[in-house]
Amino acid sequence: MSLPDTVLPTAPAPTGRRETVVVSGLSSDAHTWNLVFLQLLVEELGYDVVNLGPTVPDALLEAEILAHDPVLVVISSVNGHGHQDGLRVIRRLRAVPALAATPMVIGGKLGISGGEDDAPLDELVAAGFDAVFEDGRTELGSFERFIGALPQRALT
Repeated sequence: MSLPDTVLPTAPAPTGRRETVVVSGLSSDAHTWNLVFLQLLVEELGYDVVNLGPTVPDALLEAEILAHDPVLVVISSVNGHGHQDGLRVIRRLRAVPALAATPMVIGGKLGISGGEDDAPLDELVAAGFDAVFEDGRTELGSFERFIGALPQRALT
């Protein structure tokens, strides 16, 4: 489903401290430009970003998410293995009680089949991702609206 890009989210209201979003690549993906782009976009939307970079081992990703307690985790893949690696990662993360309710999304080039089949995307959501943003099928505005709709947590 394609959503129009005309409505952009508003940044979170100033609270003296901005909420954190973790941006990360997957263990098999060495691409960086996508992670830099995401960091800049999310910062522009009013969040602090912890960018873990490319080729992040699953155990390190888990530890960093626990350490930073983010309002959102964004996983990006460009190498075409995002579906396979994403399933493994989300199952691991959702098995951690402290991460069971943390919003997590994945996006990018998630497979090599050309993106015409919804089954892999549905499988990622069923495994625990809150949203999937596949390259070539999802407009940037959809991702921006998702971030804009995140509930604000009480910051102490």
